[in-house]
Amino acid sequence: MADGGGWSTIESDEGVFTSLIENLGVKDVQFEELISLDADTIRSLSPVYGVIFLFKWIRETTQPTTPTANTSQPQSGTYDTNPPPTLFFANQTIQNACGTQAILSVILNNDSTSPSPSAYPITIGSELHSFKDFTAGFPPDLRGEALSNSEAIRSAHNAFARASPFVDETVRQNQDEEGGDVYHFIAYTPVNGTLYELDGLQPHPISHGACAGEEFPEKVIEVLRQRIARYPEGETRFNLMAVVRDPRVTAREIGDVEALEREERKRRAWAWENTLRRSNFVGFIGEVVKGVAGMKDKEGQGKFEEWVERGKVETQRKLMRR
Repeated sequence: MADGGGWSTIESDEGVFTSLIENLGVKDVQFEELISLDADTIRSLSPVYGVIFLFKWIRETTQPTTPTANTSQPQSGTYDTNPPPTLFFANQTIQNACGTQAILSVILNNDSTSPSPSAYPITIGSELHSFKDFTAGFPPDLRGEALSNSEAIRSAHNAFARASPFVDETVRQNQDEEGGDVYHFIAYTPVNGTLYELDGLQPHPISHGACAGEEFPEKVIEVLRQRIARYPEGETRFNLMAVVRDPRVTAREIGDVEALEREERKRRAWAWENTLRRSNFVGFIGEVVKGVAGMKDKEGQGKFEEWVERGKVETQRKLMRR
């Protein structure tokens, strides 16, 4: 993966992803976190355009170390070296962009210009429509470069950057890759009757066989279970999100007032959480701590030390309870 180049790490969160695509002009699409790995859960959210899978990335000797490296076949599925001309697939050419790239891999393969648009094609907006048209004839590596250099996409992505008041984000990510765990996003979506795995670190889209739209829940769950089974027993650091039609649209169409209000409450909570993500509270917290410490200090040194010791005991008690 290339140098960060101004792309920050973003959190895997349904509210973050939903707001990100809305900032890019996408209409009536929402992300829903899936807490169980079963087809019925996905089907209950229908229509579902695809899923985004987050996992701990492990270098595999049978996999390419760069998107352009030569390799025979992936561990699961087969490389499609001649995909439909309108299928959107881009190599990942820059660090930290995999989350947004996976999102766009679903969104841009389910709009009205996709090979097999669903009954509810996604309205992608003028910005993404222009980007898709501009890169239509590009090979995956150049398409990845174009994505990495898109100021509009990068700005929408960085609006939800993980806050770090002490460490430069690029420096921290480099440190993570050198000595810590690295996580990666990929997308699964049915295109033109085939279930595709779209992973920017692979040289080609990966086909997992024939898949009609109504078969997607069972097909993708089977593929995901096979993938998770390759990890050591007990590994639980996975996250799965479905890309669905905004439930508020359906609620308005059928007049379900209760469902509409429930979804509106969810949106208000997301808006509040995203506002907090953009804020740096370090200065505020520092002033609060100084104020409280000053008040305790005025009560006398003995009282101050008693307060500190009581805080230590309470903290230790909470840690033991966890």
